[in-house]
Amino acid sequence: MDNQTLEDYRAVYLTAEDLRVAASILYNAYHDDPFFIESLHFGNLAMYEQKLRGAIREELNELWQQEQTLIGLFEEQRMVGVACIVTQQLPLGESRYWHWRLKMLISTGWQSTQALIKKETCLLEHLPSSHCGILQFIAISPVEQNKGLGGQLVQAVMSWCDEQPELDGVGVFASEHQHAQLFSQHGFAVIENLFIGKVQGELLFYRGRDSE
Repeated sequence: MDNQTLEDYRAVYLTAEDLRVAASILYNAYHDDPFFIESLHFGNLAMYEQKLRGAIREELNELWQQEQTLIGLFEEQRMVGVACIVTQQLPLGESRYWHWRLKMLISTGWQSTQALIKKETCLLEHLPSSHCGILQFIAISPVEQNKGLGGQLVQAVMSWCDEQPELDGVGVFASEHQHAQLFSQHGFAVIENLFIGKVQGELLFYRGRDSE
């Protein structure tokens, strides 16, 4: 790993100043994500990229303002990965706040906003209880991949979950096999095969230590 080990990286909570870099990492990681392509891409690449940037920016800002969990993986002062977890303390799916809907509508359009809402609603319906978190985003910077950092970031999410006595666990929707495999290797179990729109994937769940 170029004279680096996993011990050189640390997972910490993000600050407001970190959100711009976090948004950039997420944009690059999710650019080819099947769900976002289906939900935001309607034939115009430039428009798709603009919508994707807007969706990530608005969601990050909302999670920050609602004091949800944003974890960054750092190598010294350089962010190389980010994970964003939302809990059901925040209204999700069809219950999303109107200000979020309006901002997302302006950034992505009505059809795309509805797709995002429907995805959350679907996940909520299949999670084991109303006391679960959803891993909204998780990404490693493209130039830092294949170093084992994804697993380290997943473990940081699991450690955070273990420290939340009110949570039963954390769920994540994975539409690509290698992503589902990564979560499975670190203690997530597949609880449902789902179609979200036309995108097939697996809903995986990590049951927190206190809920076992």
